[in-house]
This record gives sequence, C-alpha cells and structure tokens, in this order.
Amino acid sequence: MKTCRPAAVAGTFYPDNVSTLEQMINDFLHQVEPENISANKPIAIIVPHAGYIYSGLTAAYAYQLLSAHKQQIKRVILLGPSHHVAFNGMAAPEVNTFVTPLGEIALDTDEITALHQQNRVLKSDQAHVKEHSLEVQLPFLQTVLNDFTLVPIVVGQTPYHVSSQLIDRYINNPNDLLVISTDLSHFLNYQQAQEKDQRTADLIMNKKFTQLDHYDACGVMPLTGMLHSCENHSLDINQLDCRNSGDTAGDKQRVVGYGSWAIY
Repeated sequence: MKTCRPAAVAGTFYPDNVSTLEQMINDFLHQVEPENISANKPIAIIVPHAGYIYSGLTAAYAYQLLSAHKQQIKRVILLGPSHHVAFNGMAAPEVNTFVTPLGEIALDTDEITALHQQNRVLKSDQAHVKEHSLEVQLPFLQTVLNDFTLVPIVVGQTPYHVSSQLIDRYINNPNDLLVISTDLSHFLNYQQAQEKDQRTADLIMNKKFTQLDHYDACGVMPLTGMLHSCENHSLDINQLDCRNSGDTAGDKQRVVGYGSWAIY
C-alpha cells in the first residue's frame, strides 16, 4: 500500500505553485557561473535549507553540478538535522513516498529496512512530518535529476563516528549521491556572521570536524559525520558559495549564514 509524507513547507519555504517553483529553481540554476561547474560527479554535496529567497542561490551552486550526471545518480541519501523532534540516533520514515508540488519521490524502502534491521536508524514518521531541512532539497533534486529513489534520514543527537559509519556505506557506489543539509551561523549581525562563517568554512575545508558545534552549523551532526568520512577516505572538498541572508532577502541586523560545498 502506498503511503506518503505530504509537503509540509510548500507555500512558506518555497512556492507551492508548480510553475512558480520551477521558474524560481531554474532562475537560481542559471545564475551559477559556468566556471563553477565541474565535469566530475560529486560523491556528496553540502547545502543550506532556508527559504529559497534566502538560500536558494547558494544551494543552486551545488545542485547545478548534478545536471551532467542525472543518468548516473539513481539514489540520493539525504541527511539533515531535526528542528522539531528531540531524539538520540538517526530516523528514517515508515512511509514509502515523499510528495512535493513537483510530484512523488519513491523511497528505497528495502534500504531503509536494512538500515533499521542493522540498528543504524530508527523508524519514525514523527521525526519527518514537519522537518524542512530535508524537504527543501527535494524540488531541487527533482529538477536536476531523472528518476531516483530517496533514503531520507533525520539526524538527532548522534556522535560523528556513528553517522560517519552510515555515510561510509554509500561513498563507493557511483550511483549514489549523499546530500548533507545544514545552515551556518544564526542571528548574528552581518559582520559577525561573515567572520564566524568564514571560520566555519575554513574548518570544513580542512576537515576539522571536532572543532565544529551547533553555533557554527545547525546541521553539525550530519556535517561532522560527513567530514569524518572525508578524512578517512582522503576525499577532496570544494567550496562553491558562502553568503548570508543579509546578502539576499534579509536585513543585516540578524542574519543566517549559508554555504555549499562539493565532495569528490
């Protein structure tokens, strides 16, 4: 029986009208400078998860990389932080589809079951029902990829070595793409945010994951797991964009930072 998680933040974080949403995403993708587009398929991307008017362009720098590999990428493993439900560990949903205004995405339910049986993830629709950190990535993925299945994981309180072990499962599969969802600093003034986010970006580029905390990035749990895997597998990290809401649609007194990276 088909069960679905309907869109929770369509109409707030991004448009719920199909044509408006498609136009907005394509406008962002077309703004990415050609010299920032690599011919190589990334193993993973790190992207922000705010409202599109704030962080959509920063996300587009990463998503534009995927268009050339839409035939190759068959499965997306999507990890983001929990904003609404406090729990220990990582949670996958029990439904078998996610829905956005652009249509349905089938979940890889066999993989989710395997992860659950191996005690790598909990099964919890409650952890997913309101969570925007995963949902806002879906219309971008639906735009730049062909058919793909999804393994959505909300990451609660989880040591980096635990999330890293899960991430390691997918690093060597050329048909998989890992997507790590995180924003950077929150509610500093413009100059403070620029300074703090530059420090965070430097730590990410140098894989100094033990020096990152929740004040640096709200998705620090999946982020540090990804960086731990980068260190273990000698992966390269390429910074694509870094800005904050004061650069896009917000004032400069209380801003949120955004960055995007590709991992090869």
